[in-house]
Amino acid sequence: MEFVQTNIAGIVLIKPKVFGDSRGYLMESFRHDLFSQYVGEINFIQENESKSTYGVLRGFHYQLPPYAQSKLVRVVTGRVLDVAVDIRKGSPTFGQHLAVELSAQNKHQLFISRGFAHGFAVLSKEAVFVYKMDAPYAPDHECGIFYADPALGANWGLPSADIRLSDKDKGLPLLKNAKLFDMQL
Repeated sequence: MEFVQTNIAGIVLIKPKVFGDSRGYLMESFRHDLFSQYVGEINFIQENESKSTYGVLRGFHYQLPPYAQSKLVRVVTGRVLDVAVDIRKGSPTFGQHLAVELSAQNKHQLFISRGFAHGFAVLSKEAVFVYKMDAPYAPDHECGIFYADPALGANWGLPSADIRLSDKDKGLPLLKNAKLFDMQL
């Protein structure tokens, strides 16, 4: 596995080694020892899988302490544009985002630490998205930011007419009105 530090501390791109031949392929999608060495100690306690069709945009979502979540995300079918935005007050990269295409073909993964809002948009006909988390879902601590907040400037890789949101995501606040992380960096 190759662990690539991004320009935003707390987000790491992971490129697994894929061993393939005419029969198919094999790859390690997670190794605790390597993850601990290159990213840090983490205890994933939950794994979710979602299936979505073209144009579905999920996010920006996050949970506040004490249920804040770090996530390790990947795509097993299709393609998505995965976007994480730094919402840690006092961070030198506060309000900045990173967008990475994750796909079944490139098999890349993205680690997103606590203190980030996260979302993804489906670029293919359908996509199956898998994410590991280090804290359980806690609806009373769940928050979000509107995906099209001009202050964030995220380009989701889709024509705006093709974007499909849940009712909940349509009503999320802008960054300036959102509950944020007050973290020591």
